[in-house]
Amino acid sequence: MRTVLLAIIIFTLLTNRTVAQTIDLGSWNILNLKYNHTDKLSFFAEGQLRSLKFYSNFHYYEYKGGINYKVHKNVKLSLGAGSYQTYKEGGDFILPKNNDEFRLWPQIIFFQSIGKLKIEQRYRTECRFTSNGYRNRFRYRLGISYPFGREKNDYKPFLISASNEVFFTDKEPYFERNRLLFALNYKPTKAVAIQIGYLHQFDYKINDETGRDFLVIGFYYDIFRKSISKQENDTEIKDN
Repeated sequence: MRTVLLAIIIFTLLTNRTVAQTIDLGSWNILNLKYNHTDKLSFFAEGQLRSLKFYSNFHYYEYKGGINYKVHKNVKLSLGAGSYQTYKEGGDFILPKNNDEFRLWPQIIFFQSIGKLKIEQRYRTECRFTSNGYRNRFRYRLGISYPFGREKNDYKPFLISASNEVFFTDKEPYFERNRLLFALNYKPTKAVAIQIGYLHQFDYKINDETGRDFLVIGFYYDIFRKSISKQENDTEIKDN
């Protein structure tokens, strides 16, 4: 408990300093639910809400769902779909929208462990049906994660992670975005994870999302089928 309180105090101090120094720090909020049907097969649903200023000027929300399947202990396939809505800047959900989008995306994740350190490579293709026409986009994310803390019930309560993701299209100028994330996850139980982090992204001038710096807060809840007797320690980098 003292370790938990110390981590929260340190992060709060760092966050307050960031907020004071970065006027345009936005908020990035995630609610994720996953149902683990078997050790290999799972289903997920997620909602996100974002603002361009610190819990002000809300301009974006998304909701999505999909399926995951582990073809190997180090390889996971996913297929997802969802709605992605971006509003005009300058206030809370100002019309007209910058973008009204339905998105379909297959992806594959490769895992590699070096001791307790876990390395992930994620490849995602997005089929984007937008209010400005159809688009393709390709994303590559490289991330590392490290669990720590006193182990209980076969899992460690803390996880630190860092990831960098690049976005490309099949049309000029090809490069679209770079997204960097540093996060701390706390698992009070096997089924619950709370994430807090800092995200920075650089955008080539596009009209479907803006913003550079965000405070990320996420809540992740796992449901396990009773027939699943033992779960692996969850060291995956949380989605975004």
